[in-house]
Amino acid sequence: MVKKNLIRLLLCLVVVQSMLFAQASNAQEPVKIFTLKQTIESALKVNLRLKSTREGTAASQAVKKAQRTQFYPTFSTSYQYNQLDSSATTGNIVITPEKQYNFVTSFSQPIFTGFKLLRQYDIAKLGLDKAKITEEMTRQDIILDAKNAYFQLLQMQKLYDVAQQTVVQISAQKDVAENFYKVGMTSLNDLLQAQVELANAKQDLIVAKNDMNTAESNFNTLLRRPINAPVILKDILTYTPFKNTLEYCLSMAEKNRWEIRTADLDVAISQKQYQLAKKDYYPTVDLEGNYFERGAEWDVNGGPGIYDPSGWEISAVAKWNFWEWGRTSYGVKEKYSQWSQAKIKKQEIVDNILLEVKTAYLTTEQAERAIKTVETAIEQAKENFRINQERYKEQIATQTDVLIAQTLLTRTMTNYYKALYVFKISKAKLYRAIGQEVTE
Repeated sequence: MVKKNLIRLLLCLVVVQSMLFAQASNAQEPVKIFTLKQTIESALKVNLRLKSTREGTAASQAVKKAQRTQFYPTFSTSYQYNQLDSSATTGNIVITPEKQYNFVTSFSQPIFTGFKLLRQYDIAKLGLDKAKITEEMTRQDIILDAKNAYFQLLQMQKLYDVAQQTVVQISAQKDVAENFYKVGMTSLNDLLQAQVELANAKQDLIVAKNDMNTAESNFNTLLRRPINAPVILKDILTYTPFKNTLEYCLSMAEKNRWEIRTADLDVAISQKQYQLAKKDYYPTVDLEGNYFERGAEWDVNGGPGIYDPSGWEISAVAKWNFWEWGRTSYGVKEKYSQWSQAKIKKQEIVDNILLEVKTAYLTTEQAERAIKTVETAIEQAKENFRINQERYKEQIATQTDVLIAQTLLTRTMTNYYKALYVFKISKAKLYRAIGQEVTE
């Protein structure tokens, strides 16, 4: 009995130890650190919009293949049963049987359709090309969204760190002011001023934390992760200046932008639709054939009154609606106007793209200059704050001097991180505007 109890106890200890080990393993499981490249790859992998455009491409491929089959002959078959009230006879000879069964196999081959089939196939091919381009545009948009989410989150994290550091610095200054007030070295006003600034800094910290949490949620949503999942990013504090000229960017945009190619396809599709509308100016010619079997019984094998139990026929059928009160002409005019409209819309798209490129270029250039300007001021602001702190401790400087120096340091650091990540985001937008995929 004692031996059994010992065995049970040992088994319980093994189970408990295994559970504790599993919990410890889960607790120690490292949180994934995302790089910019991993972020882009993950976004492309899970994005529903990209999956939807891929389905659109597959659908356009099916439309093209279906349209190609219109050039081939069509085969059909039918089986028909007729019941009359009575059979027609002459004497003892049945002329028309009371029951009649017909089995017919037919084919139809278009010979000439006024170029209708050819135009429709061309439109289907252009539609497939447009679907593929739409997929590529969606891909570029997702890459830009991933870069934007990544750099936005890095910016919010840095601004949160600055806000935390500001609270720490003002808290330390408040403690100094409080100690000085207790020994009668400073007035109550200094202490109150420090307390007010500390309260404001704590409020700014709350706002910065909320902004950071929102950026994390946007990042997780883009990657279809749990919205509250922790996010750790590999920071990118270095930057590469954008050295290309505005003229280069404008020429690259006209060469690379998928939107311009889409507009070209819209123009081509409208032209084909205009040509398609002219089909009714021409006759249509079809080759048709039938093979039939008839019978007075279900097996269509002849019988009384069936004088031609089987046979075949081939015919060429030409048809032309030569007068429709101008209906065809009006339809052609409509398609011609839509063709002209597509060409005008293309030019509008080109103009908007060039404006987008210039705006992105100027924003990138402005942010880059701001980085260089603020970089030189950071150390100066830090040293200014340190000197004023020391001077205040020696009662050479006032509390106001210290708080002004601290505010200047906070603003300088904030401006630096804003300029840095605005530059990265603007540069990503500029690459998107000129139609280039650059992962950096």
